Amino acid sequence: MDFSYTDEQIGLRESIIKFARRELNDGIVQQDKDAAFPRESWRKCSEMDIMALPVPEKYGGVGANFLTTVISMNALGYACKDAGLVHAIATQLLCGLQICLFGSEGQKEKYLPPLCKGEIIMAQAITEPSAGSDMMSMRTRGEKNGDTYILNGSKIFITNGPIADVIIVFAVTDPQTMGLRRLSAFFIEKDTEGFQRSKPLAKMGLKTLQNGELFFEDCRVPERNILGKEGQGAIMLNESMEWERILLPAAHIGTMERILEACIHYAKDRTAFGQSIGKFQAVSSKIANMKMKIELGKLIMYKAAVLKDNRKRASLEASIGKLFISESLKEACLDAVQIHGGYGYMTEYEVERDLRDSIASTIYSGTSEIQTNIISKLIGL
Repeated sequence: MDFSYTDEQIGLRESIIKFARRELNDGIVQQDKDAAFPRESWRKCSEMDIMALPVPEKYGGVGANFLTTVISMNALGYACKDAGLVHAIATQLLCGLQICLFGSEGQKEKYLPPLCKGEIIMAQAITEPSAGSDMMSMRTRGEKNGDTYILNGSKIFITNGPIADVIIVFAVTDPQTMGLRRLSAFFIEKDTEGFQRSKPLAKMGLKTLQNGELFFEDCRVPERNILGKEGQGAIMLNESMEWERILLPAAHIGTMERILEACIHYAKDRTAFGQSIGKFQAVSSKIANMKMKIELGKLIMYKAAVLKDNRKRASLEASIGKLFISESLKEACLDAVQIHGGYGYMTEYEVERDLRDSIASTIYSGTSEIQTNIISKLIGL
């Protein structure tokens, strides 16, 4: 078991960290207040080929393996303080991975080059008002009518939804079955007749990330816009959830590493009762726990990524990692605010924004409770 990075991975990680610190962190406090999507930062990330990492070179990508993509997301989460931007990029990567694995040659040639360049923003639409992690309870229907499908239904909380140019929408195409062939996935472009979307939803955190509702009313989608094959949607969702539950926690670990450094620095500099507060066990224990959870989180993250690179299932590892890392991030952010005291509650020190952003990590991509259920099922309970 070799946990060392290759020279290429080290160089890529260092270049992303330098780039993010130099280009992505100006004006974040104001952007957070305005809940504004940072399009200029998005453009800069596309020029750095971050969105192109897992895409083959023939489609304008970098051709990196999944582990390298995970390491890159870790670096971005560490150096970029805008968690909303990082999440938006993760969604773009996930859509690219889906197209690479399931798309036709024509779909790859049409969507992957502009996706890699950031010229189009993509989203995937799964969650509905009454169906989140329970994907078999989806109500959005896609009924075949000749060489088209007519979609009716709605989605909610969709990342990138209000600003996306192309959305991968999951819908029920075989309502008579509750098996794997119940769902299919469709490409829907923003100007498609019968498709509408809401303004961005107001949120507690991740304010620069644009989430919204999508509505489909007799939305006609040509048969050529099916991603993969009819009835392949559930298989695609299972794969996508594994990737997502590795990519996003990789960024979360990067955020935890940044928070750890900030807490160490503050605990050394801040004095009370004649000594640095880091000398008090109540403070040092919190910081030691952060370090412990970062190192443990890295191990499960790397294991899951390597399994995917070897074309193996990583359902258990992805769920363990998602549960452990997201809960650890939330706890680390809460402890960071506590360590910083009154300053931690102030916008200026930014750890309060990290705390607000961290709450969502235990909800999206399957809540912590859902991850516990998945783990229990996979170990035979």
